[in-house]
Order: sequence, then C-alpha cells, then structure tokens
Amino acid sequence: MEPTLHNDGVKLGLENISLSFGGVTALNDVSFEIRAGEILALIGPNGAGKTSLINSISGFYKPQRGDIRLNGASILAKPPHQIAKLGIARTFQNIELFAGMTTLDNLMAARHLFMRTNALTGALYFGPAHAEEIRQRAIVEEIIDLLEIEAIRKKTVATIPYGLRKRVELGRALALEPDLLLLDEPMAGMNLEEKEDMARFVLDIHEAKGTTILLVEHDMGVVMDISDRVVVLDFGVKIAEGTPEVIRGDARVVDAYLGKQKA
Repeated sequence: MEPTLHNDGVKLGLENISLSFGGVTALNDVSFEIRAGEILALIGPNGAGKTSLINSISGFYKPQRGDIRLNGASILAKPPHQIAKLGIARTFQNIELFAGMTTLDNLMAARHLFMRTNALTGALYFGPAHAEEIRQRAIVEEIIDLLEIEAIRKKTVATIPYGLRKRVELGRALALEPDLLLLDEPMAGMNLEEKEDMARFVLDIHEAKGTTILLVEHDMGVVMDISDRVVVLDFGVKIAEGTPEVIRGDARVVDAYLGKQKA
C-alpha cells in the first residue's frame, strides 16, 4: 500500500519497513503514521508481524529496509536505551518484570534513567542522593495511585496474580514518562473484568497525560471501543488502515482476521 505519511502532527512515522530473518519475511514494506495524542490499534492474526514491528520501533530489531522517524528524526540506528530516553516506552507480550523484586522496586528501577546523582553520593546516601530518591519515589507513587495497585506495592511480583502483574508492567513503562507508549497485548490472558480494568487504565493514561499510544490487541471489542484508528497487518503486509468503523466493514480484514474469529 502507498505510504500515507505527512509531517503535521505525526509522532512516529514508519516508512517502507521491511524485516527478514533468514528466508522468512516478518515485515514487508510497511508504512503508516502514529499521530500525536491518538490511540492507534495494530491488529492482525498470529504471525502477522505485530510484535516484530514493536520490536523494530523500540530498537530490539533492526529492519533491513525503510526508516522509523520520531518527531521527524530517524531512530532506526539507535539502541533501545537511547530510544527509551527519547520518550518511547513499551510493555511486553510475555511479562518481563523482575520477579524477585517488589512492585515498588520494579517501578523505581525504571526511574534509574532519570537519576542525576553520581556513584559517590549514591553510595553514601546523603544530601543530593536522598533528595533524588524522594523525587523519583513521588513520581512512582503517583503511578501506583493511577493504576490502583497500592495493595501490592510492597509485594514481590512473583507472588501476585497474573492480571496485576500486567498492570505493574504498564506502571513500569509509565515510570519512563513516555511520549509514545507501545502496548504489546496488554490484555492477553485476562478475564473479562481484568480486561475492562486495563482498558480503563489505558484511557485514563491517555486522557490524563496526553500520551500517544500504539496498542497491539486481539480483543476486537476493546480495539473498536478505545482506538482512534486501526492498522491491520497480515503476513507482514499492511492490508488496511482507518477508523474502527471503516476497518469493521473492510472485506480484506474480515477475510484475514475478523472472519477467522467468527468461524
């Protein structure tokens, strides 16, 4: 499909992204934009290339062709930690928390990116180091309140239920203060009540912070309810892009994805 990129109001632009592993093509000439302040859903059947695309944006994969631009500047050659510093944070399809640490410590670990004290003051823990931790802790406490995880703040992550772990992972991504938040199936494996809670938190984050969000999700009810626009991948190719209403009625999407769910 032809690229639809333009410069006005674009947070992230993907231009003709192609990614292969040996002889297997994961992404083939994919182009689309994420507009500042929107929730863009990325959908498609298993193996469509959704996680590969998120991994490319966050620097874990390096596409062989194309470009990825954040606020107009290419980030394609940057490593993941530099991309995080530029304001892109993500969650993972499979939870990637520090299981032996508490909820609070997992969120504080993400704040390391913002620490300004040096090794000496940090080791002695006085003056600037103590004040720095208080500042970072205050930000983390706001996230704990926002995601309603006060009850598990001092619990080891390995001991808390799966649905709450997904919420903690969302909190850790928020602790990076992202301008662009990449959510890789944040509701996978959840029951209906947990999905409703997670959808509410995503909307709360979007409304309270104005965060631009790229959401990968299989639950079509959630996608249609909370996204502004939808991009559809099938076998690494973009087959459709538009509002939820347009996507719902697109015959190619029904054939590739929605129809399979109903079968």
